Amino acid sequence: MKSKKALSGGTKDGYIFILPAFFYMLLVLGYPLVYNLVLSFKNVDVKNFTKGGSVFVGLENYIHLFNDDTFLLVLRNTFIFTIACLVFQFTIGFAFAMFFNQKFKVSGPIRGMILVSYMMPMSVTGLLGKNIFANDGLVNDLLSKIGINGPEWLVTGATALIAVIIMNCWVGIPFNMLLLMSGLTSVSQDVYESASIDGANWVEKFVFITLPLMKGSIMAVLMLGFIYTFRAFDLMYIMTAGGPLNATDVLGTYSYVRSFTQFEFSEGSAIAMVLFACLFVIGLFYLRLLAKEDD
Repeated sequence: MKSKKALSGGTKDGYIFILPAFFYMLLVLGYPLVYNLVLSFKNVDVKNFTKGGSVFVGLENYIHLFNDDTFLLVLRNTFIFTIACLVFQFTIGFAFAMFFNQKFKVSGPIRGMILVSYMMPMSVTGLLGKNIFANDGLVNDLLSKIGINGPEWLVTGATALIAVIIMNCWVGIPFNMLLLMSGLTSVSQDVYESASIDGANWVEKFVFITLPLMKGSIMAVLMLGFIYTFRAFDLMYIMTAGGPLNATDVLGTYSYVRSFTQFEFSEGSAIAMVLFACLFVIGLFYLRLLAKEDD
């Protein structure tokens, strides 16, 4: 009886300790989310924002969005940008993690140099990318030296999106490398030695040992990478401002432009809620995978 009472008292004490954090999260995250959701069901714009003459319009903003070609283009851009970045970041990051997991003298200094791009603020990365891919920038200068006339990277739609993807991968590769290296260190070398004794080559070791034992780390890296990339904003806004002709606009930049440049607050809120819904579904999918792993 005493142990049960002590356990009950300890539980209550625990709830008391987490209450400040709970109220803080409720205030900082909960209130803006609910306010944004309510705003997306109204017709708030610059005309009635201060006067308070908005009315409830239900799903009208969402219906208008999904019938808008520009929004569908932005939604497509977001998924293309996210998937392309995930593929290149994960593949190259995994290759770097496997390489630097080997023991050689200069692995530490080289790994530290690669991490410089990850430590830079995204605003600095955006400005750097804007200069690198300018018409007279580094990329076109190098191409001209081998006889290739470089394109106007940030002026043409397809090349502008490629340039933004390259700069985001430049930041994301070290992030993937760090997390995957931590997963590789948890794999015992005894398993590889046993496989070598049985005659397994490096491909078989990678497919049948490394990948299965790193499944949890891989899923975590992919989910975190998807979340961070899908909600990207500052890199596009600094490099291209969503242009040319919305070619590099993603949900984050388009929501900002609709809300604070064109002053269509309700439509901007609806776009933000679509962004939140996509990330929420991905989060539920990840939690379901974790539950299956536990089972």
